[in-house]
Amino acid sequence: MYENILSLDWFTPAVLKGYDWGNIIFLYGILGIPFLFLLRWLFRYRVRQKLDVALPEGHLKVDWSTLLRFLPPLVLSIAMALMLVALARPQKTNEQVEQWTEGIDIMLILDISHSMKIEDFVPNRMEAAKKVATRFIDGRIQDRIGLVIFSGEAISYAPLTTDYSLLKNLIRDINFDMIKEPGTAIGSALGVAINRMRESETKSKVAILLSDGENTAGSIDPKTAAELAYGYGVKVYAIGVGKEGRVPYGTDMFGRPRYIEQHLDETALREIAKIGKGKYFRATNNKALTAIFDQIDQYEKAEIKETRYKDTKDFYHIYLVWGIAFFLIWMALKSTFLTNALED
Repeated sequence: MYENILSLDWFTPAVLKGYDWGNIIFLYGILGIPFLFLLRWLFRYRVRQKLDVALPEGHLKVDWSTLLRFLPPLVLSIAMALMLVALARPQKTNEQVEQWTEGIDIMLILDISHSMKIEDFVPNRMEAAKKVATRFIDGRIQDRIGLVIFSGEAISYAPLTTDYSLLKNLIRDINFDMIKEPGTAIGSALGVAINRMRESETKSKVAILLSDGENTAGSIDPKTAAELAYGYGVKVYAIGVGKEGRVPYGTDMFGRPRYIEQHLDETALREIAKIGKGKYFRATNNKALTAIFDQIDQYEKAEIKETRYKDTKDFYHIYLVWGIAFFLIWMALKSTFLTNALED
C-alpha cells in the first residue's frame, strides 16, 4: 500500500487530474492558507512592540540569510495544503459492467414465389425483403435466428443459430430457382418453422412470416399451423407485402412494363397473427417494410441484465504521510535560529 510513497510523481498534474475526490470541498481550503498567514502577520504587526534604532548610513546591509525566516511558514503552508489534499480523499474508481441476456428464438419465414418478382418495391419484393431481413439480423444480440423459405413447398433453409454472418450470406444467396414447385404454401412454411422451435427451451419464441399472396399449396392449413404455434408458445407476426390490383411485373418483348392482377389474402394473415398472439402488418413499399421490421425489433427485445462492480482505491494516506512529515520539519525549525522565539 505504501510502495513508492516517497516518489514525487504523486504531485504531477497528470496524477492529480486523474483522481476522483471524495470530499472535494477541502481542496478549496488550500486557497485560504495564504490569507491565514496574512491575517497572522497583520495581527502581530499591530500588537508587537517596536524599538526605533538609528544606525549610520551604510551600516545596514541586506543579507540573503534573512530570507530564511520565510522557510518555517512556507513549510507549515505545505504541510497544511497536503493535509487538506488528504482530507479531500483522492481516489480512483475502476467500474466494470457485466451484461448478459437469455436471447430469443426467431424464425424468419420468407416467401420466394414468383409473385415476389413484382416491382412495386425497389428493385422487387424479394430483394426488398432480403435487405430488411439482413438489417433486422444486424440489430439482434445473442438471439438465435433461423430461416424458412417457401413457394409451392417449404424448406428449412437455416437452423436456429447465432452465426449472423452465415445467416446474412444465406439470405444474399436466396433466389427464385431454389424451389421449383409453384404456388404459395403459407401453412406448410409456418409448420416447418414451428417444428424447428418446438423443442426450444427459450422463454420467447417468435416467427415472422412474410408473404405477398394467399395459401394455394401445401398440406397444412394456415389456421391449423397458427394453432400449433400457439400450442408451442410461438408468437407469430404476419407481414403482407405489396399492393393489390394491377402491379408491374417485368416487361414485354418491346421493353414496356407489363402489368398483372395481384391479390393478397389479408384475412388469412390477420387470422394467423391473431391466433399466434402476434400482430399483422401491411407493407406497400420499401419504407413501410423497413418500418415494420424496426417495430418488431422493438417489440421483441431480450431483457438485458446488468451487474456493476466498483473497485475504489484511496490514496489519501500518501498525502497525509507527506503532510505529517512537513509538519514535523516545521516543528523542528521552531527550535532553530530561523524562528523568533519571542514572537512565537
